[in-house]
Amino acid sequence: MQTDQSKELKVLVAVLTYNEGEKLKSLIDQFPEDRTYDLLFVDDGSSDGSGELLKSRGMTVVRHEQNRGVGAGIRTAVEYQKADPVDVLVVMAGNGKMIPSEIPRLVAPILEDKADYVQGSRYLEGGRSPHLPLFRKIAIRLFTAMTNAVLGFHGTDVTCGFRAWRLSILDDPSVDIDQEWLGRYEMEYYLHYRVCHLGYRVVEVPVSMVYPKSGQNYSKIKPFVGWWSMIRPWIFLILRIKK
Repeated sequence: MQTDQSKELKVLVAVLTYNEGEKLKSLIDQFPEDRTYDLLFVDDGSSDGSGELLKSRGMTVVRHEQNRGVGAGIRTAVEYQKADPVDVLVVMAGNGKMIPSEIPRLVAPILEDKADYVQGSRYLEGGRSPHLPLFRKIAIRLFTAMTNAVLGFHGTDVTCGFRAWRLSILDDPSVDIDQEWLGRYEMEYYLHYRVCHLGYRVVEVPVSMVYPKSGQNYSKIKPFVGWWSMIRPWIFLILRIKK
């Protein structure tokens, strides 16, 4: 991928997947063969044959022997690219909610040197979220409002996991993704807090988040445990319990 100034930036798209079955099969088919980015699947301890499926389809895959969480998956992607460094990391889920054809839209602000960190949003004009359950819709709005109040950032969808960011952010001594407590959903919100707090250029772009029509099995976030994993980075960082 290139910027308007023809400065070539290397992009890695990391797809984090865990027991997604048919959703994963459908997602693989959506990636174009002539893609202008590297593609990595991080199989987070799946027991449904996902790793074998990915290899049979010629995908590059790194497998965790046990389920370790989103944060561990992001760390694995960061470690993977060190052998052949890239400039931009895109993180997306392997559950079919996010659409590969929207990856260029997500990375464009970085490639055009207008942003360092890009947050996808289903609520901006051009974004969409069909079949989003009402409870999830209310929770997203409340959580986003809370984080905006903490950061002074006027975002619309802080919970959307479709994101892109410059890997040079990790060179900042104030950003430490290797902390043990950042194993699961904490990582995503830790990074969001840090980039906003440290003054990096953060923008949102419209994306799709497509939920199943049945309204069932739309998330692996466990009540209370998963919510605490999302909320505690704000508490720890504001109170300086963690760095």
